[in-house]
Amino acid sequence: MRSSLFPKTCSRFTKNATTIGCLAILCSFAGITSALAEDGDWSQWRGPARDGQAAPQKLLKSWPEGGPKLKWSYKAAGLGYSTPTVSNGKLYTIGQRGDDCLAICINASTGEEVWAQRIDRGTKKGDYLIEWGGGPRSSPTIDGELAYFLSDLGEFACLKTSDGSKVWSVNLVSDLGGKVPQWGYSESPFIDGNRVVATPGGENFMVAFDKKSGERVWTSKGFSDGAQYVSIMKATVGGTPIYVTACKPGLVAFHAETGELQFTSKTTGNNVAVIPTPIILGDEIYHSSAYKAGNTLLKLKSNGRKVDMEEVYHFDKESMENHHGGYVLHNGTIFGFSNALRGVWMAQDWKTGNVLWSKKVGNGRSGSITMADGLLYCYDDADGICYLVEPSTEGWKELGQVKLPEQTSTDRGRGAIWAHPIVANKTLIIRDQELIYAFDIGQNR
Repeated sequence: MRSSLFPKTCSRFTKNATTIGCLAILCSFAGITSALAEDGDWSQWRGPARDGQAAPQKLLKSWPEGGPKLKWSYKAAGLGYSTPTVSNGKLYTIGQRGDDCLAICINASTGEEVWAQRIDRGTKKGDYLIEWGGGPRSSPTIDGELAYFLSDLGEFACLKTSDGSKVWSVNLVSDLGGKVPQWGYSESPFIDGNRVVATPGGENFMVAFDKKSGERVWTSKGFSDGAQYVSIMKATVGGTPIYVTACKPGLVAFHAETGELQFTSKTTGNNVAVIPTPIILGDEIYHSSAYKAGNTLLKLKSNGRKVDMEEVYHFDKESMENHHGGYVLHNGTIFGFSNALRGVWMAQDWKTGNVLWSKKVGNGRSGSITMADGLLYCYDDADGICYLVEPSTEGWKELGQVKLPEQTSTDRGRGAIWAHPIVANKTLIIRDQELIYAFDIGQNR
């Protein structure tokens, strides 16, 4: 570790809970920072509970022709697929400008840059398969006065949110023996109490650090494999806390206090790339990945010393085969984009795995999804369109759409629009490489 030398799981807010109660639940069960200051923030990957759900806020229930009003645009985010995060009036992302990989902070109300800090060198040909697009992929994780950034080459840095000055950094490759995945490090750091957790891969597959000093708290035991692109989730089963992620051999879980291996499940592993983040609901885990892996639901159980699992279902044909756009759970239904059936938006029953409907929309090969105020935000990876959709079990019910005012002029290679949409403080924020757009989607009354 190198010190700096310079400046659910609660998956949904309940209707009757107060704001304070909701935050307490999130902090206890999902490892969310206790320093969230604004109700509408999106301070980490996939939102407050890392499940694709935005914090409660009053939003438009349909959009006019042409979409909601553009609040601001920012055109210097650089090369990369980093989905932004928002905390305390600031938006954070990562991008490559020239030869530098930068942590970037901008004013979330105006789109004006506040600071930019170099955290690593930029990607070069030969670092990994950049033919699908180079640059950072991870979302920053914000914890009060500290922000955590992971470059695509494995530099893991803790910066001050005030000015971007470095507090500590560690390299997942040179310091911890990890190996850059085939398409670059992509996971988003996970805060749990006094720890921040990441996945170097290899013998030190998962590592928990002291979030303020960067010192190692524990290294996972009993498992070794290469890191993939999945972000860590936490569950507590029978009083036993576990961290869950996935890699080519499938889902894998470790004891959150010791790093001891708990279980593995091979059903959604594949030999190419495992990307989506699992969803945890009570003692059940849902996961899907592409390359014919399909989807699975696992039931967890604890004997007081260790958590184990049993498979409820696994489907790998004409079902959810999510590549990298994620999925959300709403009222017992999973919504997301499936690579099956030549690429479709899909609804799937959580308990049975039955496909409820599928719909081909536009020219996208994939799509990313977010949910806010009871509606779905479905972002197409080719046409640059974000659709507002009712989460129905009966079919695709579109309530409006907004198209990027301009797509990137950067050469994506064989890549596409892969940053996810986020909803924070009544604003829809979507990115395409160096371009970030913010749209006003709040109700006026």
